[in-house]
Amino acid sequence: MIDHVTIRVPDLAVGRRFYGLALELLGHGDLAGEGGGFVEWHDFSIAEAKPGEESTSRLHIAFRASSRSAVDEWWAAMTEAGHPSDGAAGLRPLYGPEYYGAFVTDPNGNSVEAVHGVPREGDGVLDHVWIRVRDLDESMRFYETIAPIVGIHVTRVPAGDAKELPERARIGGEGGASISVLEGEQTSRVHLAFAAPDRETVAVFHRVGMSAGFASLGEPGERPEYHPGYYAAYLRDPDGHNMEAVFHDRP
Repeated sequence: MIDHVTIRVPDLAVGRRFYGLALELLGHGDLAGEGGGFVEWHDFSIAEAKPGEESTSRLHIAFRASSRSAVDEWWAAMTEAGHPSDGAAGLRPLYGPEYYGAFVTDPNGNSVEAVHGVPREGDGVLDHVWIRVRDLDESMRFYETIAPIVGIHVTRVPAGDAKELPERARIGGEGGASISVLEGEQTSRVHLAFAAPDRETVAVFHRVGMSAGFASLGEPGERPEYHPGYYAAYLRDPDGHNMEAVFHDRP
């Protein structure tokens, strides 16, 4: 399952204000952690892009809402605060009979949604993330390589009958948020971390990924700057995103 998703923002203070408001309005305002250049809400975090680095763009990210009225109130408050609408609150039967969502854009133009009516387990704030990639087959090869190691499922979803929903890959686990990957103008700079049950799984993730031709972005090891016992390894996916397997080795 997904451990966390991190995006890069051009300005941390601006990103903190936007996402702080978006998540507070949905009842997710309590921070799991802040410091070291990161702001974190459970399974979602933001970090400031370094000078000369790209920030996250062309991403769609959806947060859980407790009710339809919570979606209505979220959209009204976000647009009143000056954040452009990307779609007013309402049913979206294209995604499911009970799917109720509303959309705004963040300061970097990413699509941000509050959604209710989608079956979802777990305690995180995320419901789903949509990432656009250069080549769906290559992206699926990456996710299918790591899937049996980190316990995720990869499903190819055909285009909808009305062609409003393009062909995509859906990645998910036993509960938690899901990822959809589809072809289009590429999303930039997303970090995805998958939960590992132990240190050996982290090592296998890294070894198998490299054997399949994916570049290392960090060998298995402790990352105490995040917390004591944070054990992780990193791979580069076909679109240059940082993919992680992490084991939280806490007492």
